[in-house]
Amino acid sequence: MENKTNIGIDEVLNEAESLLKAIEQDKPISLSDVLNQLEVKATEAIAPPQIAWEQIQENHNAILGTLGNFSLIIGKAKSRKSFFINIAVSAVLNNDILLGQFKGCLPRDKRTVLYFDTEQGKYHVQLALKRICKQIAVDIPKDLKVYHLRSKNPLERLNIIEHAIYNTDSLGLVIIDGIKDLVNSINDESEATMIASKLLKWTEEKNIHIVTVLHQNKSDNNARGHIGTELLNKAETVLSVTKNEQDKDISIVESQMCRNIEPLPFAFEINEDGLPVLVENFEIRTESRNNKFDISDLEDYKKFKLLIEVYTKSEIFSYSELVIQLQLAYKKEFKNKLGDNRCKELITYCKNQDWLIQEKPKAPYTLGQFNSINGNDTIDF
Repeated sequence: MENKTNIGIDEVLNEAESLLKAIEQDKPISLSDVLNQLEVKATEAIAPPQIAWEQIQENHNAILGTLGNFSLIIGKAKSRKSFFINIAVSAVLNNDILLGQFKGCLPRDKRTVLYFDTEQGKYHVQLALKRICKQIAVDIPKDLKVYHLRSKNPLERLNIIEHAIYNTDSLGLVIIDGIKDLVNSINDESEATMIASKLLKWTEEKNIHIVTVLHQNKSDNNARGHIGTELLNKAETVLSVTKNEQDKDISIVESQMCRNIEPLPFAFEINEDGLPVLVENFEIRTESRNNKFDISDLEDYKKFKLLIEVYTKSEIFSYSELVIQLQLAYKKEFKNKLGDNRCKELITYCKNQDWLIQEKPKAPYTLGQFNSINGNDTIDF
């Protein structure tokens, strides 16, 4: 796979070099030449993009970002978006599993990370840097460079970032915390298009992943302005960071759009050391009495009825597919959300009753038979 990727990169570099030589020699470049270089052929060996970082959970791996693409993090002010960035950068620098489910996957020759903050002053940017150092247990991370750009105007910020991207060796990941500060107006369509085009150009030409951060509107959950709309349409992955309504100490991260398998939602809070840590069983901590679901409160026949609804879609499901389908069936039946942990409890219960059949570990699930209370009879629905 690595050889195919290298061949693809070499071809792009050779084409770029040819174009540059033609420009230097004042030779006109025809649109036909450009079309030939941009054509995608069915017989061409194109390797999938390399993974920058991913979420790893039992029976569910999800790509969070790949080289050659950019992602977008959205959230209201003070929703702890920057703390989530802390997790992303720490996972990539650690290049191993962080917090039990996040893994950095940058190749050896692309381990350098650039981190640009456009909103905070130097002191608070350094605090963010120190959190990363503490998270990965190093005093000075050799592969990370952090810059505060608040004192610069939008054009200066844009030029500084572009210069750094094209003049940093072994670059793999770029963080732009405050992408709106690279334009004069978030509602200027031409500026929005320009920024999106820059991100696509930088990521493709340098084969890097860029994580951008943007505020949501105060009145709704949409990304702000024309720039938000443009980035939503072009991003590989869009994740939202939201403070939980029942417990403001908890921030929930959910996928809004993903070109790969969607990551599972998760929650984090800040511990006594000022570091983000995952919240176990966050549904239990934040559910109110009115919407709390306990599998013991649901009659057995209603549990099996959910399974019947699920298995009208297919005769066989993987674990991750079963979780999604059960959540959809539960929402359709009870007009309420079934959290991931509750759903896993329900699957375990149904499996123990032989209503769900799994031939061996990690094998797919099929539908069994419903047994009555005494276990002797079966009931047809």
